[in-house]
Amino acid sequence: METTTSQTKNRIQQTHVLGKSFAEKAMQHDINGTFVHENYEFLKSAGYFSALIPVELGGGGVSYSEMCNIIRIIGRYCGSTALAFSMHQHLVAAAVWKYRHKNEGADTLAKIAERQLVLVSTGAKDWLGSNGELTKLDGGYLFSAKKHFASQSVVGDIAITSSIFKDSNGNRSVLHFSVPLKQKGVSLMEDWDVMGMRATGSQTILFDEVFIPETAIALIRKQNEFHPVWNIVLMVAMPLIMAAYLGIAQEANNIAIKSAQQNGQQHLIYSIGQLHNVLLAGQAQWKAMLGLTNDLDFKPSEASTANMLAFKTNVSDLARETVSLAMEIVGGQSFYKLHRLERLFRDAQASQFHPLPKWNQYEFTGKQILGRE
Repeated sequence: METTTSQTKNRIQQTHVLGKSFAEKAMQHDINGTFVHENYEFLKSAGYFSALIPVELGGGGVSYSEMCNIIRIIGRYCGSTALAFSMHQHLVAAAVWKYRHKNEGADTLAKIAERQLVLVSTGAKDWLGSNGELTKLDGGYLFSAKKHFASQSVVGDIAITSSIFKDSNGNRSVLHFSVPLKQKGVSLMEDWDVMGMRATGSQTILFDEVFIPETAIALIRKQNEFHPVWNIVLMVAMPLIMAAYLGIAQEANNIAIKSAQQNGQQHLIYSIGQLHNVLLAGQAQWKAMLGLTNDLDFKPSEASTANMLAFKTNVSDLARETVSLAMEIVGGQSFYKLHRLERLFRDAQASQFHPLPKWNQYEFTGKQILGRE
């Protein structure tokens, strides 16, 4: 029987093999703005969508840190595939944390593993306020909303979302629930035409009076107030998501080094040294994120969440700086769309828009440090 170490090594090698095939099609997907359907089929057939789920529930039993590294590797070859895939994995990771620490959600995880279901998050723009409207009916609610930036929605099976319910007294609550994307009243808008990460299939999901049964409601919280659930969700989501951007930065670094090796200009020695320092700082900040999660063995706290979000901002800044420095080293040819760096630059820009954007993060972390709500 293989040891955990050899299993990890085999999985990493397999990811590089898959990644090389992803890289061959990445430019065409970017040009056309088409989703990476083939890549997802390869990942599904190899069991990647259930890899993080415990073995006893039918999954692959891959550790959280290994999944982060898998996404980082995929990011080197195709940023869009890595980012879209991370959105599924962070929802799975949150469910695995609850299974381990609260003994909840075993049936859901088993179903994901059995059917290789793709989970879609709509939380990027919702944050504390959420959006949309819930109307109470017997046994449930009618749900109407537009949810933007829903990565991989074009192939998703279940949306994990939230919306606003206003009771008879005018009090507003946010309800969290799941919705099958094949359900009546659910459709996609053809609006994903963007600068970078063009192949993530992040179309807006339109929910038009979709019935949500009472049994689907997983959480009810006050609108615009921080809830402890975010101390789980953000902790597991950010390292996975930022792994895609670190992979992009590492590939940009590799491209710049190869270019400098072929160019005899003396000043490039200093530029490569600077590039190394910036990438090294980004890697260190990302590893600190992994340290906070401790392979999903962490106790949620607002202080840890504030640090995780600060690390996210730093990794975003350093990843984008790495790609920019790489472009300076390579020179004007990197300005051409035919050059891989041009796409890496555009893809890296998306890192700053994940929760929380920089100034929102500064506010959140500052308030936490000063003890203010």
